[in-house]
Amino acid sequence: MIAILLAAGYATRLYPLTINTPKSLLPLGKQLIIDYIIDDIDKLKDISKIYIVTNSRFADQFSSWATDSDRNNKAPIKVIDDGTTDNDNRRGAIGDIVFTLKNEGIDDDIAVFAGDNIFTYSLEGMYDFFREKNAPTLIAINVPDIEQRRKLAIAEIAEDGRILDMEEKPAEPRTEWGIYAAYFYGRDILPLFDRYIEEGNSPDAPGNFPSWLYRQMPVYAYRGRGECIDIGTPDNYAATCKEYENK
Repeated sequence: MIAILLAAGYATRLYPLTINTPKSLLPLGKQLIIDYIIDDIDKLKDISKIYIVTNSRFADQFSSWATDSDRNNKAPIKVIDDGTTDNDNRRGAIGDIVFTLKNEGIDDDIAVFAGDNIFTYSLEGMYDFFREKNAPTLIAINVPDIEQRRKLAIAEIAEDGRILDMEEKPAEPRTEWGIYAAYFYGRDILPLFDRYIEEGNSPDAPGNFPSWLYRQMPVYAYRGRGECIDIGTPDNYAATCKEYENK
């Protein structure tokens, strides 16, 4: 299995913190944001390589981080420069997935993650669920706060985990299950990324693809126990730093 971390955004809502530093490389407690993500991915037994797809502005910083002599991850890391320079010419998250698949000739199962989302649910549990279902698998987190749910994709999930319905940022969420940016896809799904783009669908948010895919075939959600933190604003970052200062 190949892991792909999406880190080509410019995080303009976090300015000035991210003018010269990508969000994934901001410090959080005793590590960087990306370190927490890589540590969890590295626990997956079948991960053979990790690709970090970023932009031309930050590629050198990610390369320096990836070659740090203190890194001790099992799976080799390769940084991919998607050739973009700002928000006006960015490819979008799904565009970057397609770019990475083609650029690297990937023909394997893939795991896709946002490069800036911290999570506490069991990634190994999600992976085992994916293998059990042998179908595309998303992460679903119970979100009691209705205001937070209004900012997420909300899913209606069958007892066996199959996605029955998904709605992006609903005004009136019908369930408490929020979908976050972590996905497992079998190699048989990879050609459908091209079909998705060819049909004129949005290349931006990574959740747009599974929102389309569940209407084509069974897609499942692993109900994770824990939380997922999407650091989006300076206030949110400061609060998360305080939470992690002793971790």
